Parts: sequence; structure tokens; C-alpha cells
Amino acid sequence: MSEIRITELENGIRIVTERIPYLQSFSLGFWFNVGTRDENLHNNGISHFIEHMLFKGTHRRTAKQISDSIEAYGGYLNAFTSKEHTCFYGRGLAKNIERTFDVISDMVQNPLFKEGHIKKEAGVVVDELLDIYDNPEELIFDKFEEILFKGSTLSYPVIGKESNIKRFNSTELHDFHNKYYGNKNLLISCSGAVDHDKIVELTKKYVVKNRDSKGKRKFQNIEPQTFVKVIEKEIQQVHCIIGRTSYGYKDEERLILNMLSNLIGDGSSSRLFQAVREKLGITYQINSFVNSYFDTSAFGVYFSTSEKYVEKVISIVAKELKKLTEMKVSDKELKRVKEYLKGSMLLSLENTSNRMIRIANSMLYFNKVITVDELVERIDSVTSEQLLQLSSQLLKEDELARLIIRAKNNNTKAA
Repeated sequence: MSEIRITELENGIRIVTERIPYLQSFSLGFWFNVGTRDENLHNNGISHFIEHMLFKGTHRRTAKQISDSIEAYGGYLNAFTSKEHTCFYGRGLAKNIERTFDVISDMVQNPLFKEGHIKKEAGVVVDELLDIYDNPEELIFDKFEEILFKGSTLSYPVIGKESNIKRFNSTELHDFHNKYYGNKNLLISCSGAVDHDKIVELTKKYVVKNRDSKGKRKFQNIEPQTFVKVIEKEIQQVHCIIGRTSYGYKDEERLILNMLSNLIGDGSSSRLFQAVREKLGITYQINSFVNSYFDTSAFGVYFSTSEKYVEKVISIVAKELKKLTEMKVSDKELKRVKEYLKGSMLLSLENTSNRMIRIANSMLYFNKVITVDELVERIDSVTSEQLLQLSSQLLKEDELARLIIRAKNNNTKAA
């Protein structure tokens, strides 16, 4: 049985831990409430770039010493940036938790941002950006949200623009870091073989800079966008997203939305997988998705297929979505979806990193930890009537946006 505890220090840092007594390892995350939403056109990509730069050395450690400090003891260190948060995290054996805490706290408080390091890392990040451009499966999601969230900073790609990446300098990075990497913007999350009081003690010992977080997030109104857009690239397959904006973390309907997405295209038992791949064999990839943010989400269906079959797949998707607006799901199908969601959630909790991320997201979006039992109860409470009502609201064909990436010099009329 796990034990969850929460502490907020006088300086504004929040700490959430989940003790799992039968484990010998931990996952530790330093979460900052900063991401692409806090950028502008001039500095888009800076949150992600700073994430990279924090591994390049501090006043106490070189880049190699940072990695060696963790990996020499069998641990793991990494980070990621999203549109709303940046997380630095480590995994290891329980006896090495202070070592990991020391290294991450040093990284996030004392970055060097040397000009030579910045120029070198700009080349690495631009290479990462070009990898995305070469991969239509990734690129299409960036482009879809760019158009879908037009007028909002949510439309910006996490990785940023090449011109910005090549222009970043030490002063700009320090200014942004000082503005957003303050104590009130920090949540420390830890799961596994961990003692809560020990994490509180380590926080007081190692997070010594009493920085205020001057950067405050501004939320823009997001107007629904309905569009049909075609992008041409040197590729073989056609990639397509059909979708729209929908409910975010703050909305009670989000769980029903996730269940609807699961019903449509999550797993090989889902309606679209069965209708398009299993029955006709005309696509390898077809799935639904919900990319959630605090106040909204990008919700839809993604697939890839040959040029020959793209119109057919689009028509089948439209047909299956229309069915969901007209007829309640059967008790049998509803039960399958519920069991799939509960099973996926419970299986993911076999991993301490997933558990650490789960409790952190719960704190960041709800300011409390929603227990697994609560989630199971909420899943079980969803009715077929609620799914029908949500489908009728969200799946109207004339309100769905469409983005296609297809081969250049194609004579086929755009869908």
C-alpha cells in the first residue's frame, strides 16, 4: 500500500511523495511551471533550449560530471519540456537519492549558459528540429496545433523556430531562467522507496536560492478553428488528422472525453482500428488522441495510408464518428472500454517514473493527488448517455478540422 504526503514550504516550494515500501528504487522529478505557453514569437523554443542547457554544466560540475554523478551509480537522468511544464528527473536505488537530489538541484539553480556551450547546443537542437520536419508522424501534430490554437501561445511548437534557436544568447537565457525558475514555480515529486521527511530535509539543504517567480502565465481565449489544410512534402504516404479543440484538465468532462477517444481509436478493439485496418487492411496506423492542457485540448483521429485510399479512410472515419452521435454504445462495449482504461492505468503504475509523473500532474492541475481508487470510481460512473451527449456535441462533421500531409506534385484533388 502506498502512502502519499504533501508539504508546502514557506518559500513556496511544494513537495509531493508517494512511498511504496516494497520497492528499492525511486523516481525524483523537479517540475517547473514553465513551457511554451510562457513564450512569445521572439523567444519561442527557449523553455526547451534551457532544458538542454541545464545539462551543460554548473559552477560546481561539468557536463560530464553531471552525467557521471548519476550513471556511475546505476542511475538515470533526463528531462522533458511540454507546452505547460518543464521536468528534470532521475531514477536510482534508494541509497543514492541524496546524490540525485544534489545533482538536479545544482543543475536547476546554477546553470552556466556559456556562449560557447550555447552555440554548440544550438546545432544539436536544430538537428532535433530537422528530425521532426523529416518525420511526418511528428510534424503533423505540431502543425495541427499550430493552426488549431491560432492566436494563442499554445500554437507554438515546443522545440521552437530555427531562427530563434540560432539567436539565443547567455543574457536572454539567464533572464528567462531567473524569471520562471523560482521557488513558487517549483514542484518536487518523488515516488518509490522514499521517505517524505527526508525529501523535505533535502529540499531545505540543497534548494538554497530564495528566488521569486516573477513570470506569471497569461491565458488567451482560444477560438475554435475549423479548417482544411494540405501540406506537401517529399514523402510516400498520406498523413491525416481530423479533429478539434475540446475539454482541458480543468473540465469535469475530460474523463468522458478520454473514454470517447478510447472507444474511437485506442487499441486494436477500437471502432476505427476494426473498421479500417482489420476489415479493409488499408492503413497500418490509425488512432485517436487527446492532447490535454489546463483549459483546452486537441482531440481527434490520426491515420496514415496510401494516396489511393485516403478518401476512403476519411469517409469511414466520418461514418464511424456519425454513428457515435446517433446511437448509444452497448453495455458490452462500454464495459470493455472501462476495463481497458482501468487496466492501462493500473499497468502504468508498475513503473515509478509513471507514478511520479502521475502525482506531479495531479498536483500541478488540481492542487491535490487524485487517488487511483477515485479514478476507478469516476471511470465506472460514466454512462452511455454521457458518451452519446458528448459525441453529439463534439463530432459534428462540419465543425471538425482536417490537416493532410501528402506527397508533392500530387494531381489528386485535396481532400
